[in-house]
Amino acid sequence: MQLIPVTVLTGYLGAGKTTLLNRILTEKHGKKYAVIVNEFGEIGIDNDLVVGADEEVFEMNNGCICCTVRGDLIRILGGLMKRKDKFDAILIETTGLADPAPVAQTFFVDDEVRQRAKLDAIVTVVDAKHLLQRLEDSHEAEEQIAFADIILLNKTDLVSPDELAAVEKRIRSINAYAKLHYTQKCRIEVDKVLGRGAFDLDRILELEPEFLGEDHHHHDDDVQSYSFKTMKPLSHERFQKWMGDLVAVKGPDILRSKGILAFSDEPRRFVFQGVHMLLDGDLQLPWRADEPRESRLVFIGRNLNREELQAGFERCIA
Repeated sequence: MQLIPVTVLTGYLGAGKTTLLNRILTEKHGKKYAVIVNEFGEIGIDNDLVVGADEEVFEMNNGCICCTVRGDLIRILGGLMKRKDKFDAILIETTGLADPAPVAQTFFVDDEVRQRAKLDAIVTVVDAKHLLQRLEDSHEAEEQIAFADIILLNKTDLVSPDELAAVEKRIRSINAYAKLHYTQKCRIEVDKVLGRGAFDLDRILELEPEFLGEDHHHHDDDVQSYSFKTMKPLSHERFQKWMGDLVAVKGPDILRSKGILAFSDEPRRFVFQGVHMLLDGDLQLPWRADEPRESRLVFIGRNLNREELQAGFERCIA
């Protein structure tokens, strides 16, 4: 069964998410999208209404996607995937005050969703003019950047080149590896946002092989990005034990973890990703004969100790 790709659009209030969504829906791409919009509202959704609805836009109430709304999201996705008329993809627009983590977690924790849909990318729209201020007063604005696979740095016409450089530097200090696009009024080719396979680290590294290579974190920032790599083969058992122990202690502080790993005596690459304490990974494409069997691992989170992570990673060497 072919999995339905799901793109999550997030970004702080006023950044331009709805502008981006409308742009996607009005482009001539010949595809059919189901849209789930999560905003403040009084309308509750029940599963029968969704399954029988003719409209392609479904609202979730309660204002922000958190654990209570995740049930709504699972029901809506389940209803959509049972419909006879098929969608090419599903778009989820979160409220500007949402932490994207529970949305990503939905694709790990619910078996039905996991068997029918895949998270293609988390796309975050940021306001170039107001971002630095938002990061001072909003925890959610920082989370949205930290979780992003693709970032649209929007409203670039409202800031000077020096201000733009400062905003990009701040973004990179939070998330060193997301694909970054400069936009005005969210003008961007749809294929740069949808169908990127960006949530699959293997695909990211094909598009941008060096994105794990540099460490852009700043010690005085709340969220850090640390990356590690080795050419030595790893032990599957040691890695599983280390990650299990690590998330048991530090899970709430680990916003994202991702990696492509080369295990000893295994011809296939192991693609691994985690959201907080939820871990997922499987063996995928074989290593090609002409490529180095290099294991790469990245952590994005708070209160993380680079030396401790480095030591734990090295203990996994076979």
